[in-house]
Amino acid sequence: MKLIKIGTRDSQLALWQAHTVANKLNEIGYQTEIVAVKSDGDIQLDKPLYELGITGIFTKTLDVAMLSGKVDIAVHSMKDVPTALPQGIVQAAVLKRANTVDLLIHKGNTDFLNTEATIATSSLRRKAQWLNKYPQHSIEDLRGNVNTRLKKLEESNWGGAIFAAAGLERIDLKPENHLSLNWMIPAPAQGAMMVVAMADDTFVLEALSQLNDIETEIATHIERQFLRTLEGGCTAPIGALATYNETDDTIRLQGVLLSTDGKQRFDIDKTVPINEWKKLGYQAAQEILSKGGDALMKELRKQLKK
Repeated sequence: MKLIKIGTRDSQLALWQAHTVANKLNEIGYQTEIVAVKSDGDIQLDKPLYELGITGIFTKTLDVAMLSGKVDIAVHSMKDVPTALPQGIVQAAVLKRANTVDLLIHKGNTDFLNTEATIATSSLRRKAQWLNKYPQHSIEDLRGNVNTRLKKLEESNWGGAIFAAAGLERIDLKPENHLSLNWMIPAPAQGAMMVVAMADDTFVLEALSQLNDIETEIATHIERQFLRTLEGGCTAPIGALATYNETDDTIRLQGVLLSTDGKQRFDIDKTVPINEWKKLGYQAAQEILSKGGDALMKELRKQLKK
């Protein structure tokens, strides 16, 4: 039987994700080996992510390793994966989703929420939504893996820093001092793990199909369709969350597009019967574009090219 080589970034979280996939494959009788590589996003810590052209910065190195045959599959945080995959590479499995919420990690005192303060994040989406709610605050860029970012927060004079709950929970690093930001719409596919493989590797595709969670696959498809329709390949402050309601067999999409300073905001909250899910992300994005989002996206493209 073929040994499945699993490519991953070498951060603690990425390795946790790769080992999770390896264990699941081992349980159903497949042999695996983990191959860790460094990505440009991990190496270049001196620039904000959007200046690095965030689309694919964490996935490119693994794409190259797959295309050159060094690894058979790659495991990613799905929110880091560009909506258009390289030619020859396909989405092979989406694992059951973890927590989708963003957390504010603080130092035990949250009085700063009512005054002026500095909050740290490298995400344009988090920055824009935070400034929309707390316009008196300023945002500091925060890069590095989870451990590095927690250490930087500890050594800083910042009020707090924003993290994805899923990442902290997976590696058991969620501090007691945190606030759940239930009002903040997460990144499309936040909390989900995606496994990609070569389109012509039938052995691996068959193996991975057994790990796929259909409910997560549908929700993340809707969110990424919303992102792709709005963005057209440009990094922008966009959030999306699709949730299934089994009581009435419907699916709800909450989406948002903001200006980078948080002053302009376009929201959509749309619920459809489950059998209409395939176009939900596209239709919701079109509604936002027609209500003024199109002009904002043009402005964002100009800004982010500078």
